[in-house]
Amino acid sequence: MGKELLLEIGTEEIPAAFLPKALQDMEEIARRELAANRIFHGEIRTMGTPRRLFLAAVQVAERQEDQVIEKLGPATRVAFDEQGNPSRAAVGFARGQGIDVTVLDTVTTEKGEYLCARKKIIGEATEGLLPAILTKVITEIPFRKSMRWSDQEFRFARPIHWILALYDGRIVPFRIANVESGSTSRGHRFMGPDSFPVENLEGYLAGTRNRFVVVDPVERKEIIREETRKAAATVGGRVLPSEELLKTVTFLTEYPTVVCGNFDREYLKLPQEVLITTMIHHQKYFPVVDGKGALLPHFLTINNTLARDPSVVKRGNEKVIRARLSDARFFFEADRKIPLDRRVEDLRKVVFHTLLGTSYEKVMRFRKLAAWIAGRIDPNLAGRVDRAALLAKADLDTQMVGEFAELQGIMGREYALLAGEDRVVAKAIYEHYLPTAAGRELPETDEGAIVSIADKTDTICGFFGVGLIPTGTADPYALRRQALGIINIILAKHYSLSMYALIDESLAILGPLLKRSPDETKGAVLEFFKGRFENQLISQGHPYDVVDAILATGIDNLVVAYEKIRAMAAFKSHPDFQPLAIAFKRVVNIIRGFQNGVVDPALFSGTEEKNLHEAFLKIRETVLTHISGGNYPHVLVDLARLREPVDAFFETVLVMAEDEKIRFNRLSLLEEISTLFHDVADFSRIVTESQG
Repeated sequence: MGKELLLEIGTEEIPAAFLPKALQDMEEIARRELAANRIFHGEIRTMGTPRRLFLAAVQVAERQEDQVIEKLGPATRVAFDEQGNPSRAAVGFARGQGIDVTVLDTVTTEKGEYLCARKKIIGEATEGLLPAILTKVITEIPFRKSMRWSDQEFRFARPIHWILALYDGRIVPFRIANVESGSTSRGHRFMGPDSFPVENLEGYLAGTRNRFVVVDPVERKEIIREETRKAAATVGGRVLPSEELLKTVTFLTEYPTVVCGNFDREYLKLPQEVLITTMIHHQKYFPVVDGKGALLPHFLTINNTLARDPSVVKRGNEKVIRARLSDARFFFEADRKIPLDRRVEDLRKVVFHTLLGTSYEKVMRFRKLAAWIAGRIDPNLAGRVDRAALLAKADLDTQMVGEFAELQGIMGREYALLAGEDRVVAKAIYEHYLPTAAGRELPETDEGAIVSIADKTDTICGFFGVGLIPTGTADPYALRRQALGIINIILAKHYSLSMYALIDESLAILGPLLKRSPDETKGAVLEFFKGRFENQLISQGHPYDVVDAILATGIDNLVVAYEKIRAMAAFKSHPDFQPLAIAFKRVVNIIRGFQNGVVDPALFSGTEEKNLHEAFLKIRETVLTHISGGNYPHVLVDLARLREPVDAFFETVLVMAEDEKIRFNRLSLLEEISTLFHDVADFSRIVTESQG
């Protein structure tokens, strides 16, 4: 029967953004170390607040699992002499393993029969192993940023003040920096700061709760969700949902309480996004809306203490939000005095990047690229696309965006509407920043989609062109996100847009700014897009070999590639799919390195090669017609008809005939078939049953 293991790391306040991953990493490290030490266990659970990371594991075995180690020695043919006596090799092997030669076993391997030494290692007591294990659990938690304190060399997210470490109610003794592990925890910093003894998980949870600490973040989140709902209802509204804010305040508090505050209705004249951004991003307040989603002059703040006088907390927060909104109103009114189109010239003073010029120069680049894209998608969009591209970055010069960077694009839209710009143009100014993250909102208008593609393409090609390429996990200019944005916009809009031509055009516009050759840059950018596209498709559940087979033929048209993948993934269950892939691999293998030739039917000498040629000619036009129409399910069904004639051909026909003309003719036939298949996918990359 296993025992209970508890570990709590008590700290100064850890940033909310660090905590979810830290708890996940803490659990993973604990699982890894227990497994590495052959210690069985039951459920592992992690919880935490800004001041503590907590782990509980149940049914942790009292001893390691025993282990049998096998080590091969010399082959039996050299281990014994003709009389069956052990040789010097056998005796020396046994001595090296610390056992008598008489207890050696023999095992049969692929290479023959060998001596084998088996040693049983009795598992140690878990209690003696836990100090080293728990030390690793603490010291190996990776943080985005860590710090040293006092004169310690040890680094952690924040200074550690106490460590609770218990196994079966007994202290697991170890030391981290200048902190000894013990059997006590602490309550809320202000409402229950004293330490208290802990014996087990039940006592720990009761002790922390009695001292105003809700350790479980899931429970804290539900408390906040329910209490904000109740508070909003008292003023006739509901909470504007924000899962991101809910997650943040959950990890900012140990004992969350809610206070409802108010602000002057006059501020509701500001654009709604200004108010929401001020409340959510800057103050961590929940906005309150009516039944139709319109903002009400109220907000909800989450406190980490139980206020003696909530009215004092309310007044303090109202004073803060009033100052914030007053600033926002001043910026808004000042910005309106200068129309957006007059701000474009001022972008000459805003540096986009030292190697890629100013924001004005960037606008002029992607304005040209947007015009090029519009010409290929719908020339009727050209006027609005050009206007949206010209004004897209103008709000970077406004005081509002200077103060609230999250409002870029949003304020551009609002100021454009106030200046009388076309509503579609105004919306496109906002939409060109979309999507702002994976899975987020995409542009609705074609104008917004085109400007977004142009802006993002210029950014990617520009940074690749000057050698600033993402490496590993480092992507300071968010190029991966922007590449996925382009991919998802094109797929959502079903744009038949050549990626090769798009990149060529962007690189031509960048011109003298490039530090690498256009060809080298283009190759790197295409490979980058292919990698993003491939990762996304596989993460969505598409078979990796199908994705690989389709993308190996190129990513010029993303919509076509996606439709091919969908069709082939569905066709994988067809009974002819595996045999067809195997047949194609045979074709590819035999023509490897062959140069194209012309098929001469007069050189056919057998029924099977005539039948294959006739079958190929019969389906080729149909296949090409289906390909041009994008009907890939029918393409695959047609290609499957070649399975039997291909199999029959290989069974009866010697491709590599002695007669050079006949050999060349047969290879030419297979080359034509391979080319037709390759118009759909590189079937040689499909994992067939024979490959496992």
